[in-house]
Amino acid sequence: MNTVLVIPARYGSSRLPGKPLRLLAGKPLIQHVHERALEAGFATVLVATDDERIRAVCAGFGAQVAMTASTHETGSDRLAEVVQQQGWADDTIVVNLQGDEPLTPVANLHQLARNLARFPQAGIATLATPIADEADFVNPNVVKVVRDETGMALYFSRALIPFQRDAGMAVRDYALRHIGMYAYRASFLKAFAGLTPTLPEQLEKLEQLRALSYGYKIHVDMAMQVPGAGVDTEEDLLKVEALLL
Repeated sequence: MNTVLVIPARYGSSRLPGKPLRLLAGKPLIQHVHERALEAGFATVLVATDDERIRAVCAGFGAQVAMTASTHETGSDRLAEVVQQQGWADDTIVVNLQGDEPLTPVANLHQLARNLARFPQAGIATLATPIADEADFVNPNVVKVVRDETGMALYFSRALIPFQRDAGMAVRDYALRHIGMYAYRASFLKAFAGLTPTLPEQLEKLEQLRALSYGYKIHVDMAMQVPGAGVDTEEDLLKVEALLL
């Protein structure tokens, strides 16, 4: 497989401005993520950003950087620009590692790439974990996913899916939490950039619903390892730093 890894990194986080450059254990968050990405050993690892400050810091620790437009609404749109810039072939597998996920298991990155290669009918591969906590099941910030019998996504939602109409069925044993990690075919990303956002995507604020709305298949597998905590808030910074020390 010709597999590359891209780390999207924005400066303008609403909850934690300048997040990629915040220090954890003496290094910027984006450097921790880049180091984790290098462990995966893919052919290319680069950071995609729209901010000169992030570019400069990444160049300082030796990362390859792609500068992208500041107008992208989603991470997939940003990746699509990178694919066009780099001239990657249609069959290239593009693994997306978010710039605020320094504790991502390397095994999961390889799992995504392998799954996309195994299922040629899918344009995207992603991961999920069981939902064991009732609070997570009703939390709109926890995205749920329902799969068909072949492992392809039927729908993603912030709502309670599947909804249990009758008592006696252990719905929580079936409910899955979507993990926001993806592998894409470069051909899909090229097409995605030209697709108009759809109503389900706009209502749920979930970009993967655009792909489903246009008939693209998304393979969903159970994550080999439980993903580590991401960084969204000041409290998250402290928690993740403690784990890195």
